[in-house]
Amino acid sequence: MAGISGTRSGRVRVLIVDDEPALTEVLSVAVTEAGWRPYPAADGHSALRIARGCAPHAVVLDGMLPDLDGIQVLRRLRYENPELPILMLTARDALEFRIDGLANGADDYVTKPFSLEEVVLRLRGLLRRSGAERTRTDDSVRVLGDLVLTGESREVHRDGSRITLTAKEFELLSLLMEHPRQVLSKTQILDHVWTSTFDGGGNLVEVYISSLRRKLDRGRPPMIHTVRGLGYAIRPVEDGR
Repeated sequence: MAGISGTRSGRVRVLIVDDEPALTEVLSVAVTEAGWRPYPAADGHSALRIARGCAPHAVVLDGMLPDLDGIQVLRRLRYENPELPILMLTARDALEFRIDGLANGADDYVTKPFSLEEVVLRLRGLLRRSGAERTRTDDSVRVLGDLVLTGESREVHRDGSRITLTAKEFELLSLLMEHPRQVLSKTQILDHVWTSTFDGGGNLVEVYISSLRRKLDRGRPPMIHTVRGLGYAIRPVEDGR
């Protein structure tokens, strides 16, 4: 199927927690280029939720967040996973703050402004010590905003609540989440989830998209969008704000 690959490879997962979108973006690019998979979060509560869903191998955590203090997030992450490598980012050069972070479980820290090369090198060292970069565990978890899909257990959660899907609904959602923000035509969806020789296949896609919307979007802002004349796309709620 043109433009869509069903291949999934195991990659190290890195949770990036920072409320500066530009910084999160460049860190995500650096993490991707290092061969790892980034999971960005803009605040402490989102970070904790995403961490529970994607089980990161390492965390890059800003010390100043809009909701929770970075140290609070650090303590909660460390409580839930004592072995999780955590690299703190801070604009504060005060010795007391660095000591506070290290005393509460941070493995290392970088002071802003920093070079991306330094962040990657420090992360690589933490990952090697933890064994994560050697094992490259299966990466079957997909996270998009508050939506989390786990391929191995075939579970879907949105905002912490479990959503029960049929086998085909799960395959359809997995395809959409594999290509976030990308418009997929009915033909592409049929080729991947069913077979394009299905009679009335276009209507079949519409029925399943409608069912997914009822389950995912009930009482919540919509994530699955129709692009008239082209197909369907899934986007995080944040894109529409």
